[in-house]
Amino acid sequence: MKLNSRIDRCLRAARLPVLLFCLATLLAACSLFTAKPVQPARIAVVLGAGASKGFAHIGVLKVLEAQQVPVHMVVGTSAGSIVGSLYASGKNGFELQAIAMKMEKDKVIDYDWKIWKGGLIKGEKLERFINAAVNHAPIEKLKIPFYAVATNAGTGEEMVFGRGNTGVAVHASCSVPGVFQPVRIGKDTYVDGGVVSPVAVDVARRYGADVVIAVDISGGLDKDAPSGVMNTMQKTFNIMYAKNVAAQLKNADVVIRPNVEEIGSTDMEKFNQAIFEGEKAATAALPEIRKVLDKLNAEGRLPVR
Repeated sequence: MKLNSRIDRCLRAARLPVLLFCLATLLAACSLFTAKPVQPARIAVVLGAGASKGFAHIGVLKVLEAQQVPVHMVVGTSAGSIVGSLYASGKNGFELQAIAMKMEKDKVIDYDWKIWKGGLIKGEKLERFINAAVNHAPIEKLKIPFYAVATNAGTGEEMVFGRGNTGVAVHASCSVPGVFQPVRIGKDTYVDGGVVSPVAVDVARRYGADVVIAVDISGGLDKDAPSGVMNTMQKTFNIMYAKNVAAQLKNADVVIRPNVEEIGSTDMEKFNQAIFEGEKAATAALPEIRKVLDKLNAEGRLPVR
């Protein structure tokens, strides 16, 4: 009897540690199968350089809005920074179109014939126009995260403005060499972002975009053989530019290419045509955009606007 009693006591004493071990093992196993919270994807729209062709960006944004495609980040280069900053400030596509209708060259272009300053346009009017349109909000206070891309004229490096004076950043991003006077900010001088990043997909990725919808208004290359010195030089520049664009677009999820080849760099009066071409190109890209959104939905990562 005493032996049996001792055995019973030993078994009871051993039962608690065994139960605790089993419970700990069960909890550890459960933790392995506990799914981590899924983060919704961040969708960026990257608006490329292209002077007056940039009105096409408005048409693209109108279609994205109509289809309720959420936009969590806007990256703009040159003309893309103008449209992008206004959109990031909270203006919708129709409001952007209304601004385009009222825009006149003398409201945004201030000629300065002192060519030794590096350009024929000062750019101060453009600064004032942008700052007034965004209610003088700095970049970091805009409603959608916005990044304007420029080129450091001293180092040749890409410069991304994600905070500070919105008008100044857009001015720097738009300062086409030889056309606009370079922009001095602090100790550095900046020119058009299209020199290094015509369609800055890499910037969107760097700042956390999971999905990138890129809008390329460069128009590509014409296949005609160059003729004459100036035409040959221009053709050579266009080849380098196109190669740069193509390299950046490889990292985009969706590429929208409005047909704006017939719109010249200074054809501001053709804004309606450019907007229409933007709408057409974005509409044509909708199946591809929906495919990306459907994939996010299947993964449980489809974001809300």
